[in-house]
Amino acid sequence: MLYDTLLMLAIWMATLFPMVAVTNGSVFGAPVQTILFLELYGFFAYFWLARGQTAGMLAWRLALRSADGGPISLRQVTARFFGALLCFLSLGLGYLWILFDRRGRSWSDLLSGTEVVTLPKPARG
Repeated sequence: MLYDTLLMLAIWMATLFPMVAVTNGSVFGAPVQTILFLELYGFFAYFWLARGQTAGMLAWRLALRSADGGPISLRQVTARFFGALLCFLSLGLGYLWILFDRRGRSWSDLLSGTEVVTLPKPARG
């Protein structure tokens, strides 16, 4: 999550710096928050749909897949995104759920019908 957070901060800075320059520093309100929220959703939706993993997941050899083994749908990505927000807003309780779930699923996994799997280490040779 830390790696993806750093990438999102960079994207948000690239969005906000021109806005600050144009408005002489008064960048706030619902329109700006909406843009930042849509960028956040777009970041995760793109990487989960296109690759099944974000940059942070790639670094830790994690991948997202549908619980039924099929491809991940936009509906699942959207449910997972809002489930992740719920996990975050509950002060991490949704992620701590991993410790109690037999299959190690978070609330976002349960809401979206997805699961995070660890990929095998690449062969050395």
